[in-house]
Amino acid sequence: MDLSAFSLSGKTVMVTGANTGIGQGIALSIGRAGGKVIGVGRSPMDDTVAQMAAIGAEFVGVSADLGSTKDAQAMFEAAWDEHGPIDGLVNNAGIIKRVDAVDFTEDDWDAVMDINLKSMFFLCQSIGRKAIAAGRNARVVNIASMLSFQGGIRVASYTASKSGVLGITRLLANEWGARGVNVNAVAPGYIETNNTEALRNDPDRSASILGRIPAGRWGVPSDIGDAAVFLLAPASNYMHGAVIPVDGGWLAR
Repeated sequence: MDLSAFSLSGKTVMVTGANTGIGQGIALSIGRAGGKVIGVGRSPMDDTVAQMAAIGAEFVGVSADLGSTKDAQAMFEAAWDEHGPIDGLVNNAGIIKRVDAVDFTEDDWDAVMDINLKSMFFLCQSIGRKAIAAGRNARVVNIASMLSFQGGIRVASYTASKSGVLGITRLLANEWGARGVNVNAVAPGYIETNNTEALRNDPDRSASILGRIPAGRWGVPSDIGDAAVFLLAPASNYMHGAVIPVDGGWLAR
């Protein structure tokens, strides 16, 4: 096996939401594969900076509000000019609102859709425009969800956004597959992050979740990060519009 097919040496990858959790895990996996990471987030990324430095990986932190499409695209343009060209984009940043459908507000809807779907698409557009215009190859990895396949409860805008992420991934693969831009997705299962701490601390909920996961454990951020590296690396050259569930077998049950 040619291990260089899994290397990101010499590549620059932008990861949104890189300050914690899955985004941080993705950044570290890219660093271990030899890639440079431009990490984007609203909150400080000191912990990610320290962990990347500890493994000798190159990391540049960028502050941005991804709730604004214009700000997101301006951030990408500035990052390309200062640190680019950018070879890969991982759209990981996302938020969730938990409210019964009968009580869901327009603000709850818009806040989630703006970050999870709207800015995700326009960041894809940004790297697609740059790469295609320059005749460069590029990789996009969108972070989908189990709720790209399932309905969930009390998370109407999140479910809609993650279903949209999968649809846009396939659409862009159709448009860009022959133009040197691979667009694929990873769908995380239940991962040990700050977002799932309440679930893991609830004995009944945790037991019911683990009871459905064939692997018998929660995932860790590096599980998602390593799958993202595969989709960013030459090993996945012939993959377009694919979604890889990294869920311990959740969807198989």
